[in-house]
Amino acid sequence: MARASRPKKIRNLVLVLGDQLSSDLSSLAACDRTRDLVVMCEVVAEATYVRHHKKKIILLFSAMRHFAEELRSLGWRVAYTRLDDDGNSGNLTGEVARAVATYRPQRILITEPGEWRLLQNIRSWSRLLDLPVDVRADTRFISSTDEFASWAKGRKQLRMEYFYRDMRRKTGLLMDGPAPVGGQWNFDHDNRKTAKADLFIPEPAHFQQDATTREVVALVKDRFANHFGDADPFWFAVTRSDAEAAFDHFVNVGLAQFGDYQDAMLTGQRFLYHSIVSMYLNCGLLDPLAMCLKVDAAYRAGHVPLNAAEGYIRQVIGWREYVRGIYWLKMPEYAASNGLDHKIPLPDFYWTGETNMTCLREAVTQTKEEAYAHHIQRLMVTGNFALLAGISPQALHEWYLAVYADAYEWVELPNTIGMSQFADGGLLASKPYAASGAYINRMSDYCGSCAYDVKQRTGLNACPFNALYWDFIRRHATTIKSNPRMAQMVRTYDKFPDEEKSRIIASAENFLAGLKPSSAWP
Repeated sequence: MARASRPKKIRNLVLVLGDQLSSDLSSLAACDRTRDLVVMCEVVAEATYVRHHKKKIILLFSAMRHFAEELRSLGWRVAYTRLDDDGNSGNLTGEVARAVATYRPQRILITEPGEWRLLQNIRSWSRLLDLPVDVRADTRFISSTDEFASWAKGRKQLRMEYFYRDMRRKTGLLMDGPAPVGGQWNFDHDNRKTAKADLFIPEPAHFQQDATTREVVALVKDRFANHFGDADPFWFAVTRSDAEAAFDHFVNVGLAQFGDYQDAMLTGQRFLYHSIVSMYLNCGLLDPLAMCLKVDAAYRAGHVPLNAAEGYIRQVIGWREYVRGIYWLKMPEYAASNGLDHKIPLPDFYWTGETNMTCLREAVTQTKEEAYAHHIQRLMVTGNFALLAGISPQALHEWYLAVYADAYEWVELPNTIGMSQFADGGLLASKPYAASGAYINRMSDYCGSCAYDVKQRTGLNACPFNALYWDFIRRHATTIKSNPRMAQMVRTYDKFPDEEKSRIIASAENFLAGLKPSSAWP
């Protein structure tokens, strides 16, 4: 552990985690810079409990090192352990124990973590270390976990839309007094345009590596060579100022078209009009309310249309806050949810990208190279395929958690278990997000270059999504026929001739039988 200058007497040992890189952290707000000590540590256990993408590890280790320097510049004493420091125990408990032995604080202070497993670990420290441990609420969110639990209490359905409206009222974002600007809360119906290859599409902000980041890149290539994903090129922001510059760049060049094309997919266009800042937001380099205030101001100044501003704000103060509330309300049982009893192992192409399905190859290859794919690629390509094929939602959850730079369990698990896989029985989503190849064909140009024919339902040359979709309807008809948004699909399947039903079953079974199970994950 790189020692800080030892204060005469340490009152609080303040542990700052890798996704808590915010100077207004609740634990820091409770401290005195002259009497307390900040502890930060890079530990192998947190990098490997799932084999995180190389770029994600680079982002976090470099951002942590830069944040430690930011804190020092603000007058904090910081003890920082690097991954390759002598004596590094390799896990958080071990590093906290070493810091306690070295500095002998009166108390450990920490802002609540974003994962259930870590909270249980932290709750054991008081007994293990014979020291008080004060866990403070994470005030970087607009809705506290207690506030969400109060909102959810007594409701038959926990729909995001109604929670989102309360968040709009609470923040005043896009509000005209008590009413929403524009007379309606949600403009999602305006945000489903297909993109054309001749559009001018801006690039996200790229940043040059400094000496600290270059050192981390070399470390990750050496220590985590067997992890998924490409380390190079690494162009992410790793400081607060650069993360804010990245977001400002998006507001200036991408936000105006974000609404129209947020669901679109184009071959070779990996970012379209998305902001590409969720990895900065989720590790603490950006503040969600400050971001939304900028978007609100851009709309009110006439720089962006309402559907773009509302769509972006809904993702941040609506969906992001909502899934966090669901996570803490329903854990730990939520993680094991498997309402559709799906058990097929994750196919190997989720790691390799080696498949003749263009949409899946594009999404997985992009994920490998960028540690990023936008929400429709995740929901309606990789997620939709897993849902239709009957893949274990827990296996898919671990894949998403490992491969994306913005993935932390509090945000990723509900999105996977609830939204993508309908494994929670409809607690989160109003319907299974299941679709045939027609949806992908409508929202992308992938199908034009695919080896499979999106217009064929069955047979060797047919798009696999088509037979898998109707086989999904068949297998789960009893469960979904009472869902008003799915009942028509059950009735449509029931009207198919018996010969067509047999062809659907055979096509689906033949395709699934040819899948190679993943060798990269148990």
